[in-house]
Amino acid sequence: MFGRLLDWSRRHPGAVDALWLVPFAAISVANGWFVANLTGSGARSVPWPGVVTGPWAILVFGLMVVVPLLWLRRHPLGVFAAVSLGSFLQWLAGVDPLAFNVSVLIAMYAVAARRLLRWAVAAGLVAELGLALSFGRLVTYPDFVSWASLSVFVVAIWIAGIYANTRRRYLLSLEERAVRAEHERDQQVRLAAAAERTRIARELHDVVAHNVSVIIVQADGAGYAIDNDPEQAREAMRAISYTGRQALAEMRRMVGVLRTDGVSGAGSLEKGSGEGRSEEYAPQPSLSQLDDLVAQVCASGVPVELRVTGPAQSLPEGEQLTVYRIVQEALTNTLKHGGPGSSAVVEMEYGPRELLVRVTDDGRGAAAPRSVDGHGLVGMRERAAMFGGSVEAGPRPGGGFRVTARLPIGEMGRSRAA
Repeated sequence: MFGRLLDWSRRHPGAVDALWLVPFAAISVANGWFVANLTGSGARSVPWPGVVTGPWAILVFGLMVVVPLLWLRRHPLGVFAAVSLGSFLQWLAGVDPLAFNVSVLIAMYAVAARRLLRWAVAAGLVAELGLALSFGRLVTYPDFVSWASLSVFVVAIWIAGIYANTRRRYLLSLEERAVRAEHERDQQVRLAAAAERTRIARELHDVVAHNVSVIIVQADGAGYAIDNDPEQAREAMRAISYTGRQALAEMRRMVGVLRTDGVSGAGSLEKGSGEGRSEEYAPQPSLSQLDDLVAQVCASGVPVELRVTGPAQSLPEGEQLTVYRIVQEALTNTLKHGGPGSSAVVEMEYGPRELLVRVTDDGRGAAAPRSVDGHGLVGMRERAAMFGGSVEAGPRPGGGFRVTARLPIGEMGRSRAA
């Protein structure tokens, strides 16, 4: 219950101020009115000629030192100055200190609790000065014991404000250190994870290199023994099969550790991770799946036409994957930035030594807002560069956007891939 009450008070500081200020104001005004009517005027002397110090004047002084407390939380220095000035005018008018003059101590506590030490010291000295002036008028002979007792009370309130200020700053520093420690811990975790991935990558390289070396040696041995010793050749082939399976299992295991974000892909047209873990080991897409990709984009609301010209040629799996990813990323950009009513055309032109892939849309093109975290074009260029190709992308003169990729095929493409 107390926790909920504390949370409510933090969310509604104005209501909390009103809860304690309204009763204090009512008691202060009632006290002033009662004293004024009981003593006749509430004043001992009037240094200003013509100043009225009856009940209504005391009510005015009470409002002068109580109403500013409404802004105490936001402007403690200004409120303390206003309350001190009102109390000083009250002293000049010859009105004795009353209950509402406790506002000076309340404002002094706020200054000590919320402002720098120099302002707290200044507020404490002003409060002591006001106490000395009031004490000198209340007594007819020096009474240092009573003055010292009241001063101790004022100093105690001032020290309480200083302690509250120190504790608040200490708690803020603890929160800052906790946040900084949390950030440092997260950074250490990321660094440790990156170091572990690097170590696993080195191990993956060593494992694959070792197994591939074994496979090469066994294959060479099988090639020499296939005519003279078929049984030894079969043993070598079985060793190749076993070593290849072991290498594949080890590679899948280590890549599964490195792959922290699910199946890597080039765009939002990838399958989600909720289709089962078996999708991680599914074969990579190839050119035979371009029709499925086009159908998927059409189902998303963007009409796409696929055109293939020239005699189709056999491409390595890596180059087929590169073409698929380039088309996928280009169509993803059309979905993201093309706007309503846009359409796209995918053209694949097989030449003697080059494959030309062109994805054109009639969307907003350069007028579309650029994504701050988009790396699609960079990824397309990197994929094409692995096979000695290039990618050009930009808005069309008549509107829309165009992505053009050129990839070598035949012996040139295979030599570049190697």
